[in-house]
Amino acid sequence: MLFALSTSVYYYQGKRNPEDEQIHKELIALAELHRSWGFWMMFHHVRLFSFTWNHKRVYRVYTQMYLNLRRKYKQRLPSRIKIPLIQPLHPNMNWSMDFMSDSLLGGRTFRTFNIIDDYNREALNSTLDTSITSQRVIRQLEELISWRGKPEQIRVENGPEFLAVILQQWCELHGITLIFIQKGKPTQNAYVERFNRTYRQEVLNSYAFESLTQARAITQAWMWIYNNERPHNGQNHI
Repeated sequence: MLFALSTSVYYYQGKRNPEDEQIHKELIALAELHRSWGFWMMFHHVRLFSFTWNHKRVYRVYTQMYLNLRRKYKQRLPSRIKIPLIQPLHPNMNWSMDFMSDSLLGGRTFRTFNIIDDYNREALNSTLDTSITSQRVIRQLEELISWRGKPEQIRVENGPEFLAVILQQWCELHGITLIFIQKGKPTQNAYVERFNRTYRQEVLNSYAFESLTQARAITQAWMWIYNNERPHNGQNHI
């Protein structure tokens, strides 16, 4: 097919319109000076200086410069009400959930999804995987509830897995109140934060895991010791 081309087509080199070069310079200057401006703000600005380009030409250059890429904005969280961290009177009155991160010996990162019962700080679940979605959170909760019973409340932080609509709908369906702590206030989830610190000190920072299977096995063995042998105030062992 190469030999079927006309020589004029093969050697043709496109030429830029000089006016496009001027538009390019104007948009570059505006983009560096006003990083929050979109296309229409820039277009109206250049028209103020007697440039007669229409919006179609300016927008063509604008898109060629990839200035129309969608900007990511931080998700706005609803205002959270501070709820006192009160010692529950019985099991399954209030659970706390949180995530942690670590890495294997080869550098592969993984996450841990931890659940404790605030009544006696009992470790109920620690799921380790490279990715844990909201659907996975729900699946782990359903497995836990099948033998433990459901809690009245679950206290969580403002992570995307907990903010997902699917988790909130699941909690409403099962009559479980989902309590969100205030942003930047980890002490409002102090029970599970304290558990996380102990877990990191005694497991994550103490072993160089070669695989997820090894990390899961060591975690499960440690959880049994934590719940049954390790002395701490939460279970009246001290």
